[in-house]
Amino acid sequence: MREEDLPNERQEEHGVEDEFDAAMLGEDEAGYSGGSLTDDVVALFEDGKTYVEAELAYQKSRAAFAAENGKSAALLGISAFALIHLALIALVVGAIIALAPIVTAFGAIAIVVGVLLAAAFALVVMMRRHTRAIGKAFSEGEK
Repeated sequence: MREEDLPNERQEEHGVEDEFDAAMLGEDEAGYSGGSLTDDVVALFEDGKTYVEAELAYQKSRAAFAAENGKSAALLGISAFALIHLALIALVVGAIIALAPIVTAFGAIAIVVGVLLAAAFALVVMMRRHTRAIGKAFSEGEK
């Protein structure tokens, strides 16, 4: 085998097997790629374009993943809320049944409804306090 038939080390690094492929790499025998500044800028632009395309594809897949898991989480949350609501209804009915022998059915209903209305009123008062605090925070900046 002649020495010209053996591929040089640079060609082996790039998987180049013949002289034509070595010329396509733009390298001379010393291994220097003598590209111009314009070629370098074009290559940089192409690399940036490739990076942006890859980043967009990544963000699209990430958004699709988040949307799919968001839908599942919302469905599970709604289901949990429905079960909690049913449990609270059962608690109210159970409280009425438990109090009925002591204070009659109508008395038990009145007690349970009264307690629930008092709790709802307390929650509304606390909600108003918080919303007024928010309103004051925004109105102080306008003066």
